[in-house]
Amino acid sequence: MRYNPKARLDRSQVQVRSGGGRSGGIGLPGAGGGSGLKVGGGIGGLVILLLVFLLQSQLGGGSSSAGPAGGEQETSLDACRTGADANQDRNCALVADVNAIQGYWETALPEQSGTPYREATTTIFSGQTNTGCGGATSDVGPFYCSVDERVYLDTTFFEDMLQGQLGAQGGLFAEAYVLAHEYGHHVQNLLGTMGRVRTQQGPESDAVRLELQADCYAGMWTKYATEVPDDSGEPYILDLTQQDVAAALDAARAVGDDRIQRRSSGRVDPDRWTHGSSEQRMAWFTTGMRTGSLRACDTFSADQL
Repeated sequence: MRYNPKARLDRSQVQVRSGGGRSGGIGLPGAGGGSGLKVGGGIGGLVILLLVFLLQSQLGGGSSSAGPAGGEQETSLDACRTGADANQDRNCALVADVNAIQGYWETALPEQSGTPYREATTTIFSGQTNTGCGGATSDVGPFYCSVDERVYLDTTFFEDMLQGQLGAQGGLFAEAYVLAHEYGHHVQNLLGTMGRVRTQQGPESDAVRLELQADCYAGMWTKYATEVPDDSGEPYILDLTQQDVAAALDAARAVGDDRIQRRSSGRVDPDRWTHGSSEQRMAWFTTGMRTGSLRACDTFSADQL
């Protein structure tokens, strides 16, 4: 995967919060009151999954208002100006990914659904932060909050969790897949799909259908990732190799419910699934990448997941 050195990055789409510190203990998504939906992509809440198997805790609301946690300061991404910076710096690569993902949906969503796209900021934090859906810690992993329409990410997740505890091979495009999945939840929010979630556990549950659809949307972006231009017409991403796509599929496999359960408890219990199996996650990502179609990603109408 190579970013285009000529591409101009839009740093306004990504915010970095620092100085939040680290909480003692595990933060549970959905703790507290409120009506927000915090969707951890199958990706978020993984430490909770591995340690205490609270699969259902990944969907829920929070009562805290959006904004930095106590003691946090917002820092800039001034060094992230071009694709050349993205090729050298991990945070700049995330900016390029967010730009490319949102640039794709800005065109694809209205073309395929008639629904205008609305930008969502990605917030990179360290340790802990407040969100529109409640407090979050690095233990939760990446997630999307429907209240403040933001994607939240502690980048230590990639090395410590995705590659560490879950055993994924990692890589730049594996990280891009994670972001694309979370922005898939933003698209679902804009389309009103999140309101269709009634059942939150089980192999055929609405929660699983929601997560597999977000994987499919990530695949849609992947199909056209090298074609999305900046404001001057330069593509953000120059090329994707089969190895890059394999890394994304490997990440999808790593966060399958069956694989997580097997690694954490030694047994698989489909009745507690909230995100789908490794095979399903890879299959729906591939469907999106093959078709580039919202209609093909309609997991809620699928007879077989």
